[in-house]
Amino acid sequence: MKPVGRALTTFTVGFLALDALLLGYLGVVLSRPLVLASGGVCAVAAALVVVGWRRYRRALVELEAARQAIRAELESIRDLLKQHHLHN
Repeated sequence: MKPVGRALTTFTVGFLALDALLLGYLGVVLSRPLVLASGGVCAVAAALVVVGWRRYRRALVELEAARQAIRAELESIRDLLKQHHLHN
């Protein structure tokens, strides 16, 4: 499922960037400030998607590190319990 998320994010950023470019061009050619502003909104939205994706990936890395730490702690507790049981 990881490649699907990356592909969807890439598609979304590309789509928003293309919309921003086309709306910006159309706003300049037709001298329509509202169309130009909507192009700017699309550009900001594309940037926010990239920032959100990076933040999401960082959170996933932190979660995986926490899972590894919990697994290591669990194994040490299991080893301790096994040793205690063997000494009785």
